[in-house]
Amino acid sequence: MLDELNIKIRDAREVLKNIVHHTPLQHSRTLSDLTKGEIYLKLENLQKTGAFKVRGAYYKMQKLARSGVKSVVAASSGNHAQGVAFSATSLNMKATIVMPRHTPFYKVNATKSYGAEVVLHGDTYDDAYQKALEIAQQTNAEFVHPFNDLDIMAGQGTIGVEIFEDLSDVEVVLVPVGGGGLISGIATALKKLKPDAKVIGVQPKGAPATYLSFQEKRIVETHEVSSIADGVIVKKPGDLTLKIMEEVVDDMVLVDDREIARAMFLLLERVKTVAEPAGALGVAAVISGAVDVSGKKTVPVVSGGNVDPTLLIRVLGQVLYVEGRQVRIQGILPDRPGQLKKVIDAVAELGLNIVEIQHERLNPLLTPGMALVTLGLEVPSKEYADILVLKLKQMGLDFRVV
Repeated sequence: MLDELNIKIRDAREVLKNIVHHTPLQHSRTLSDLTKGEIYLKLENLQKTGAFKVRGAYYKMQKLARSGVKSVVAASSGNHAQGVAFSATSLNMKATIVMPRHTPFYKVNATKSYGAEVVLHGDTYDDAYQKALEIAQQTNAEFVHPFNDLDIMAGQGTIGVEIFEDLSDVEVVLVPVGGGGLISGIATALKKLKPDAKVIGVQPKGAPATYLSFQEKRIVETHEVSSIADGVIVKKPGDLTLKIMEEVVDDMVLVDDREIARAMFLLLERVKTVAEPAGALGVAAVISGAVDVSGKKTVPVVSGGNVDPTLLIRVLGQVLYVEGRQVRIQGILPDRPGQLKKVIDAVAELGLNIVEIQHERLNPLLTPGMALVTLGLEVPSKEYADILVLKLKQMGLDFRVV
């Protein structure tokens, strides 16, 4: 199977060379300093449609188009949908995409903007997948699987070829893993070009089906899945992808949602690039220590940048508090003029910035005539919050960090 896949990867390279971007491989000094390694980011978030999925979708669908297929159906929560929609429009094909009902509106609208018909069905990818199979059978259309297909894997495998072309002495490649199509393609290509390179998969702890399957060397299905990395949430990997991963993938690790959020924050603040949660998995693995890359030339694949803006705002806000860049202090004040001003003046004297004020006087747990005050503050470090609380206490105002 590997020989066949390698032949397809070479063919995909030719087919895609004038269709998709050869995305940048960007060195990150910040991440290198943090990990004591040499970190190069493969920026597939800069790919057409904002993610790697267009590679596999186009390679698969141009073959279908050449054989006379005019209509395709796919199931996806986002990136595969956009890749199929883009490819269908480029190849003059009709595309119907089934997406879970709770897919963010911006992903639905983006898919429609590429020319596809969108059907919302079910609560999970698996529900959408079953519906897509029904539609394909009813309409005599061809189903385009998001990962369990050698042509799809071959298209994604062109990323591995590009990594080798840009960094021939690469030592470690970290790949986000959902159903396994991306890592199967990349690992197959890299092991052919540089057999001693290590390819490691990264999954979220809340959706570990492929990790468990890889460890146990059998299909393991997880029934409860939850992660902010919605692009890689699957209940089980493909049978084809698992066979290939067992042969060419060196290891697989898990990271939690807090680590994913911190990786997204670092990529945005220090690398100036936007990654969706799934796209940040590789970076999360190195900064959390799940994979030791000290002294090694390492490439985390930033697989996509299609993040819901509201989720991004929440992630950034939470990380700012976790990192001690923002804090909240809370206290009870007499509900009369001038009391809140004392607190604000103390904040100003320390040069801190107020980002939020909550003034609550109707809480039934409060003594009448008192108000509960909560301030959100931007601070250089957590120590400043302690200094402020002490200063307020010296003024007779009882506040604490919350």
